Amino acid sequence: MAKLQGFEFWRKTLGEARFVVAPMVDQSELAWRLLSRRHGAQLCYTPMLHAQVFVRDANYRKENLYNEVCEEDRPLITQFCANDPEVFLQAAALAQDYCDAIDLNLGCPQMIAKRGHYGVFLQDEWELLERMVSLANEKLSVPVTCKIRVFKEIEKTVRYAQMLEKAGCQLLTVHGRTKDQKGAMTGIASWEHIKAVRKAVNIPVFANGNIHHLSDVERCIQETGVQGVMSAEGNLHNPALFEGRSPPVWEMAEEYLEVVKQYPPCSLSYIRAHLFKLWHHTLQIHQDLREDLAKVKTLEGLAHVSAQLKQRCQEEISGGDEKDGGLPLPHWICQPYVRPPPKPAVTNGSCQEAEVRSTVCQKRALEDSDRTAEGLSKNKLKKRSRNPNKNFCPELKPKYLKCEQCGNPKGNKCVFSLCRGCCKKKAFKEVADCPSHGLRFKTKADKQKAEEDQQKECERTEASVTEPDRNKQTAQAAAASCREQTEQTEA
Repeated sequence: MAKLQGFEFWRKTLGEARFVVAPMVDQSELAWRLLSRRHGAQLCYTPMLHAQVFVRDANYRKENLYNEVCEEDRPLITQFCANDPEVFLQAAALAQDYCDAIDLNLGCPQMIAKRGHYGVFLQDEWELLERMVSLANEKLSVPVTCKIRVFKEIEKTVRYAQMLEKAGCQLLTVHGRTKDQKGAMTGIASWEHIKAVRKAVNIPVFANGNIHHLSDVERCIQETGVQGVMSAEGNLHNPALFEGRSPPVWEMAEEYLEVVKQYPPCSLSYIRAHLFKLWHHTLQIHQDLREDLAKVKTLEGLAHVSAQLKQRCQEEISGGDEKDGGLPLPHWICQPYVRPPPKPAVTNGSCQEAEVRSTVCQKRALEDSDRTAEGLSKNKLKKRSRNPNKNFCPELKPKYLKCEQCGNPKGNKCVFSLCRGCCKKKAFKEVADCPSHGLRFKTKADKQKAEEDQQKECERTEASVTEPDRNKQTAQAAAASCREQTEQTEA
């Protein structure tokens, strides 16, 4: 059967999916996907998987994909991060029988993606991306899709999307934020960029960004013309978003915990993270239970804390003493969390005020309790107390030299001028030491050889000492034998 492409793939395989749950690291696991599907989601992505680890580690494959096979969990797209065409192809080939398409992550803006050289940090390497997408499109039995972030310039974003389409991408998800729009500088996603991409390509396009309610979904489709809308943060705070409902938090929490029990195993850290998201607004009020939720070590313990939160909320409701959290809805109702707008920040005490990026943010005003008047977080203040000369200005931070093999920061005093991972492989292969990375392969080998030589010497010494005793025992045995023969002769 020929592989479906473009709109045919979207219509027949994905069932014209409009409501999509985004790939979220450690968050879009099987249990959460099933919960989201029960409340209106039509298509889900796996969490981002690391292609290189997926290829080499069988346990990683089982834990993150193979053990999560479920008939209810379709259609499903598996997402990988990668920066090598062959590795991406190998990982995708191992996953293609367990999903409906393979997605290449070109949108992750986090520091770990920068260190690993993947995600949005590949968006300027068009030749590499073209090879990766075209090779996978040619060899795989399922379609290849991509998830990207936009450039500041609409024209460049359009050319970027057209390049991926030409390489063989069959569906494109466009997150309407740039590489730098993250964390406190997240801002508003540009639907204008998404609209321009949709008009310029001949494959289905999903929009991502600014989705908090079902009304946002409908408005985005109407304004941009996309085929579907993807939600990440909005879905985490309200799994019933695509139903157009805002249910009580405990309703979603209890249902999620039931799904977790029905489809184990599920990492406790995933469950805890989901409960923190669902109960986010309530935990701002009941800080003691926030600490309890962070400390418990069992599924039953997490369920107990969630039940306590439910009880307190119901007591507030019955007593008419609802706490005002400055929210549009009561804190115990599922609703999105919107980050406060970015503030002018002092980057390093004596440094001049950092230039604030001009991103217009329609955000709910919250007291930023984690920041001081200087603009430094509590964590940075702790670092400043330990080191008064600590520098937080990105422009003044030292530029790290790259590893010759993988591009990660190399060790400053590494004997091979490599990062620790590459240095370990090389030192093991050559039986060498690298004091900078604490690797002692040569030292250990020399020590083992010395111990073996010492053991052999001890054995030789022991043999030379016991040899006279053996000769004496032999002589005594011979004399005894001679006496016995003499006695028999006389008899």
